[in-house]
Amino acid sequence: MDPQPPRRTTHTTANPQDMIVYDRWGTTGRPVVLLHGLLFDRTMWWPAAAELATHCAVIAPDLPGHGQSPPRFDYSAERIAEDLAGIVHDLGLRQAPVLVAHGTSARLAVAFAEAYACHNVLAVDRPADQTAWTVDDLIAAARLDDVPPEFRSFAEPRRDPGLLAAYESWIAGPSPRLIASVTVAMSAAATRGAAGRESAFLHLSQPAEFAAGVRRLV
Repeated sequence: MDPQPPRRTTHTTANPQDMIVYDRWGTTGRPVVLLHGLLFDRTMWWPAAAELATHCAVIAPDLPGHGQSPPRFDYSAERIAEDLAGIVHDLGLRQAPVLVAHGTSARLAVAFAEAYACHNVLAVDRPADQTAWTVDDLIAAARLDDVPPEFRSFAEPRRDPGLLAAYESWIAGPSPRLIASVTVAMSAAATRGAAGRESAFLHLSQPAEFAAGVRRLV
């Protein structure tokens, strides 16, 4: 029988000017940092994080201006990566983390891997390169129809053009080249939706299977 997952606890970083709110599951094992895409928040990871936490120490932050993390002046991926590295360090998690990035947060994962020790990087549901993005474009690219109704509340986008403008440097130009790019190991049938195409939001539609795939990277 699988052990019960650790309970989720919510924390904040110490700096009130650049505060980040994050959830944490577990205190041992390799850290896995779950990064939500722009316009979403950390709750998109809750079902998968509960599955992961039986084997790993899991961290899911709200990016600045999203969820409960307040806006800030500097939205550069490098500056936010520095804050994430501080969270991992302050929690005493001595192993290099695995970064799991959803959609547009792949740029943040790459910035972290370029500057800090990183065990692996996984990017899921990365949008196609596009010269300009609107809120509607980004939400359409997320393919929310693939999220099962029972998990739809975990994937509610914030329709804020100002927030998208603050993160313009993340979505301008081509997608970043991943330092280490891997695919969650699942069968082809498991990743296909009713339309026969690869499904988005596997961490919500199949959280247990998604977590099992991520654990192979740990």
